[in-house]
Amino acid sequence: MDTQVPLRQVPAMSADEIKALATTEWGAGVEQLLANLDAQTEALAARTEAWSAINSGSFELPGLARMRMLLLDAVSVLPGATQEIALASSQRIRPDGEVAHIEHGASIRVRVRPEAPIQIALTGHYDTVFPAAHAFQKPWRDGEVMHGPGVADMKGGIAVMLEALQAFERLPGDKRVGYEVLLSPDEEIGSLASAPLLAELGKRAHLGMTYEPAMADGALVDARKGSANYSLAIRGRAAHVGRAFQDGRNAVIAAADAAVALNALNGQRDGVTFNVGAIDGGGAVNVVPERAVLRFNVRAPDVESATWGEAQVLSVVAEMNTRDGISAHLHGGFTRAPKPLNDQQRTMVSWTHKAGQALGLDLQFRASGGVCEGNNLAAAGCPNIDTLGPCGGGLHSDEEFALVPSFVERAKLSFLLLTGVERGLFDVRSLSV
Repeated sequence: MDTQVPLRQVPAMSADEIKALATTEWGAGVEQLLANLDAQTEALAARTEAWSAINSGSFELPGLARMRMLLLDAVSVLPGATQEIALASSQRIRPDGEVAHIEHGASIRVRVRPEAPIQIALTGHYDTVFPAAHAFQKPWRDGEVMHGPGVADMKGGIAVMLEALQAFERLPGDKRVGYEVLLSPDEEIGSLASAPLLAELGKRAHLGMTYEPAMADGALVDARKGSANYSLAIRGRAAHVGRAFQDGRNAVIAAADAAVALNALNGQRDGVTFNVGAIDGGGAVNVVPERAVLRFNVRAPDVESATWGEAQVLSVVAEMNTRDGISAHLHGGFTRAPKPLNDQQRTMVSWTHKAGQALGLDLQFRASGGVCEGNNLAAAGCPNIDTLGPCGGGLHSDEEFALVPSFVERAKLSFLLLTGVERGLFDVRSLSV
């Protein structure tokens, strides 16, 4: 993997040019606070390394608890009320087709100036995809590249968020902007338990800022597909393959047929994908298997396409249920709605680009098939930029990395976005539908 990707697309502005922008557009105090952030590179990197060394896989409750204690200490510097919010259990279909209840860690919520006329939602997650048994556990640095679990996705992002908020709180004058920080323990498994909190937050806020990593070349995401995760539990009839093979009804074969039918849907509608991830089922080869579970994902670029995809899935399930001796039960659905590039999102992109220009950056934006909490906020009516974390790559693998110089750079970007809203350079009224 080539991690030596240029961090900037254009040369950085000189100190005099940044000072001129700060004076004419961003207002008093901005120049000094940007300069103060320059001194935080090592502190941000060290904090990210320390957090990365704590395993907080989505299902690792002890590790999530240790990480949560550190985060509670970190957010205590913000001038707001902090809460730990216990999450309800979520459901997962076991390989035998039965429902299992999964327990989760708690979310952390900080509310600052909830009475202010302008409200901003800032979200992040402190879980990673790496269980405690995974070999990828410890961070290390190779020059300006930091490797480790969560250094980009998204413990580094949380560090960037908190640094930007501290700088914003030092901005001179009374503030008309309040904000709510929500840090969740279950984003990497779909935010099933934290989804109600994200929906409530999205409804309260005028705009959102989420700290998934930017791409290694500095680009951010402007639109995302929606994502549905499904488990299709199929039940047939067990039988001895020697004495009564004809009496059996093979659940694994039914699951395989459903998988083929789903895969055949690819290419029928632009941007919609059906991915079969796994089939659980079967056992001894002298027994007709009675149970199987087919697990698959559907992605769609817009609501209409998502509706079409859901209808195709239901059609496949209905066909399964016409078969003699076979019953199929569908679990799951779209847990992340599509986040299209609408007028609100275009406004958010323009603001972010303008803030980047003040830092000498010509920020680029791209659509992504991936999903995150930005999808949840957008579904609740909250336009947002959801890749405000450090630049990095290799996500969800043991090659995950973050570019150390981008920590301060992206903290500055968030600080200018917050300041622009506070001082009226970015008018939240333009986000109204």
